[in-house]
Parts: sequence; C-alpha cells; structure tokens
Amino acid sequence: MNKQWISVIIAACFEVGWVIGLKHATSVLEWIGTVIAIFISFYLLIKAGEHLPVGTVYAVFVGLGTAGTVCADSLLFGEPWKLAKIICIVVLLAGVVGLKLVTGEPKEQEVNE
Repeated sequence: MNKQWISVIIAACFEVGWVIGLKHATSVLEWIGTVIAIFISFYLLIKAGEHLPVGTVYAVFVGLGTAGTVCADSLLFGEPWKLAKIICIVVLLAGVVGLKLVTGEPKEQEVNE
C-alpha cells in the first residue's frame, strides 16, 4: 500500500474525530480540536487526490469514516449494536476494499523539459 492510500486512511480517522466533535464538542478547546481535525482530514484527502483517482479516494474516505464513526459511536457512547447495522458496515467495507482493489495504481508521468 502506498503513502497516498495511508493518507486516505489517516484522513478517515480524523474524519471520525471531527464528526464526533461536531456532535459532542461543548468547550472552546473541543471546538478548536474539531476544526483542526477537519483541516487535517481534508488536507490529507486533497493531497491523496492529487495522485489517486478522486472518485475512488472520496468513496474510500467516506466509507471508512462512516464505518469508523458508527463503531466509535457504539464503543464510546453506548449506541447499541444491531445485526442489520453490522451487516451494513460489512457490506460498506467490502465495497471500499473492492474499489481499492479494482483501482489501478497511477503511472508516474514523465516530465519533458
């Protein structure tokens, strides 16, 4: 896995953080952390999109962020697990992995000077 895909995964982790922050932030410090997480998340997403297919990058980012947010909501805030929710997350992650597998690695373009 190359560095751009790792950036997408890290961006999705920060997405989980800022989504939780948007719902649960109550102090100025928590809001600052939420804004920083938004910035880092989208910065990494944009940088990865410069080297990878943007549609696939965004789909992977949103899929991982969604699955991570649902898991964090259950683990941190006591949201109950339901079989239907677990099945949907598995299907979502299968789609994300499938998109990653069918997306070819970009070929480096030669620069003629």
